[in-house]
Amino acid sequence: MTSRRTRPPQPLAPYGIPGHLVEFVEALRSAGISVGPSETVDAGRVLAELGLGDRGALREGLACAVLRRADHRETYDAMFDLWWPAALGDRTVVDDEADEASDGQPDGLPPEDIEAMRTALLDMLGPDADLESLDDRLAAMIARIVEAYGRYNSSRGPSYSSYQALKAMALDELEGRLLAGLLAPYGEEPTPTQEEIAKAVAAQRISQLRKMVESETKRRTAEQLGREHVQMYGVPQLAENVEFLRASGEQLRQMRKTVQPLARTLATRLAARRRRARAGEIDMRKTLRKSMSTGGVPIDVVLKKPHPARPELVVLCDVSGSVAGFSHFTLMLVAALRQQFSRVRVFAFIDTTDEVTEMFGPEADLAVAVQRITREAGVYTRDGHSDYGHAFVSFMDNFPNVLSPRSSLLILGDGRNNYRNPQADLLSRMVNASRHAYWLNPEPKHLWGSGDSAVPRYKDVIAMHECRSAKQLATVIDGLLPV
Repeated sequence: MTSRRTRPPQPLAPYGIPGHLVEFVEALRSAGISVGPSETVDAGRVLAELGLGDRGALREGLACAVLRRADHRETYDAMFDLWWPAALGDRTVVDDEADEASDGQPDGLPPEDIEAMRTALLDMLGPDADLESLDDRLAAMIARIVEAYGRYNSSRGPSYSSYQALKAMALDELEGRLLAGLLAPYGEEPTPTQEEIAKAVAAQRISQLRKMVESETKRRTAEQLGREHVQMYGVPQLAENVEFLRASGEQLRQMRKTVQPLARTLATRLAARRRRARAGEIDMRKTLRKSMSTGGVPIDVVLKKPHPARPELVVLCDVSGSVAGFSHFTLMLVAALRQQFSRVRVFAFIDTTDEVTEMFGPEADLAVAVQRITREAGVYTRDGHSDYGHAFVSFMDNFPNVLSPRSSLLILGDGRNNYRNPQADLLSRMVNASRHAYWLNPEPKHLWGSGDSAVPRYKDVIAMHECRSAKQLATVIDGLLPV
C-alpha cells in the first residue's frame, strides 16, 4: 500500500525547517506552554536526530524536549497536529496494482456511497481486522468521508465540520453493528465477560474513529483558514487557563489535578521570600537619621526587625452553584497551603454561613471534602439563593470572635446578591477587625456591577482581585501569601 497526497501550494517557513520549528515553539508559548531557549535548542537537536520520516517518533521526541508537565500533553498533541500534519491536501491510500482500475478510490467505492463506506469501516474494524496494518487505509477512508460530507462554505471560505462528517457516519449505529460483529464468534449467548470485553473494544474503536475525524477536519480547516483559526477554536486550553465559570465537569476535574503542583510552586516561592526577609527590610527613617553622622551619606544601613510569625487565615466562601467550581478549587489550594499559616478556618455559605474546617483536616480527601459541604453543612436556611448580606450577618452572629488583628480574611465569590441587602457596613467591620482582608472574584472585571452584582459596594471596603482561572488565582495568592 502506498500513500498518495495532493499537496496545495504552501508558503515556506522562514529559514526552512528550523524556522518552522521556531514558529511551532512560539505557538506553544502562545497556548500557555512554557518553552525556554534551552528547550528550543533540545527540540532542534531532536529534530536533527530523528528527521521527518517517522512522525510518531518526532511527536514523542519533541514532547520530551519541550514539555515540563504531563497535564499539558493534550494541548501539545493538538498543536503538533497543526504544525506537523500527517498530510497536506486530500489523501488516499491505494493498491498500486489496482490504482487505474479503482480510479484512485480505495476499495473502488464512490465517495457519495456513505453506506458502502460504513460497511468498509466495519470490515476494517471487525474481529478479523489486522489493526497493525490498518492505519493508512483507515486514515484514507476518514479523509474521504471528511472531504465528501464534512466540507461546507463558511463566511471565510471553504471549511470542514467534524459534526457533519460524524453525522453522516452515524457512529451510534456503527457501534451497534460493530458490537454485533465482535460478539458473533461467541454464538447466541455470550458470557457476561465476553460481552463486557466486546463492548469495551467497540467503544474504544468508535472513539478512535471520532478522534480521527476531528483531527482530519482540523487539519483541512487549518489549510483553508489558517492555523491561527483552528488554534483559537480547536485546541484545548491548558487546565490552568480555563475560566472557572465556563469550565465543564471534565475540565474542573482536570483543574483539580493541578492543585498540588501549584501549591508546591507557591510554597517554594514563599520559602525563598522568607529566606530573603530574615534580615528584615531596610528601615529608611532610621537609616537616614544615622546618616547624619556621616554627612548625610547612608553608609550604615539600619534594618527593620523581621516579623516571622505566621498569621491565621479565615476563608469565607460562596458555594452556590454559579461559583462552586471556583470556590472548591480555591479551597483545595488553600488546604494544600495550610502549613504556611498558623491556623486555617474555613466557612462556607449560600445564604447562611457555617464552619466546615473539620472537613479539611490534614488527612482528609480534599475532593470528598468539597462535595460534603453542600450535603452536610448548614449553608442555606432560606430559599437557597446567594445572599451575601445575610451570610455576613450569620457569620458575625454565630462566630463573633473569629476575626482578630492576627487574622487574614479571604472571601471567595462573585458578589451576586440577588438584589438583596449587601450589608456593606458589616463587611467593613469584618475588614477592620482583620489584619488583612482580600476578596477573590471569578467574574471578569467588566461584569462587576452588572445585573444583581453588589461588587461596587463591596470593593469600596475590601481589596478585590479578579481570579478567572487557576493560573490567575495562583498569581494572586502568590502575592497575598504571608511573609
